[in-house]
Amino acid sequence: MRLVVIGCSGSYPGPDSPASSYLVEAEEGDRTWRILLDLGNGALGGLQQVVDPLSVDAVFISHLHPDHFFDMSGYYVLRKYHPSGAQPRIPVYGPRGVAKRLAQAYGLAENPGMTEEFDFREYDGRPVTVGPLTIGVTQVLHPVESYAMRVTHEGRSFVYSGDTALCDSLVGLAQGTDLLLAEAAFREGEDNPPDLHMTGRDAAETAARAGAGRLVLTHIPPWYDPKVALDEARPVFDGPLELARRGSTYDL
Repeated sequence: MRLVVIGCSGSYPGPDSPASSYLVEAEEGDRTWRILLDLGNGALGGLQQVVDPLSVDAVFISHLHPDHFFDMSGYYVLRKYHPSGAQPRIPVYGPRGVAKRLAQAYGLAENPGMTEEFDFREYDGRPVTVGPLTIGVTQVLHPVESYAMRVTHEGRSFVYSGDTALCDSLVGLAQGTDLLLAEAAFREGEDNPPDLHMTGRDAAETAARAGAGRLVLTHIPPWYDPKVALDEARPVFDGPLELARRGSTYDL
């Protein structure tokens, strides 16, 4: 299984990266399966530098803030009006109301909205299988309905926090994972709003409590120096620790 960072900028695209999007690939026989975790602002362009977007088998949206789903509007256009013809529907998983929200984002009537291009499915707590990949989700702590995801393949796994404050549900989902991809949008010592985002220290505490093998910090807004998040995390987590960067690849 391979994890590729398409976009990792927090809250909006930055000068060095699109907003949140992560590509996951796994081989099965002579076939490569591909899923996307989020497709935020600017990420569709970055995705095209890595793979053909038409080769994606499913999309998983963590929550319905624009920096995590807004390039689904462009993806809708690409699949609907491609010169080779309208493309087959693919599954798009998301929180309650995902189909309505994406239709609104493009100014479409709710019916049919984007349902002729995407097979929308709302999270119900049950794991999902896409080819050889298994994706489990749990709701985490954020002002809107938001989910963290655990992707498993042949006994290996990684967890993507989505957007969340420090919470037990994320620690539970990440138990024993090989890699925790955790947001660190806030900084310690500031007047941070409650129940919104994690700091580098919070992400490290989550990784340590879960026994994660590696911690990768992501979703840091462009107005912050990402090295601050690293400095906050180092005293708390003693395993491999790094910042997510556009184009980084992790083989699991």
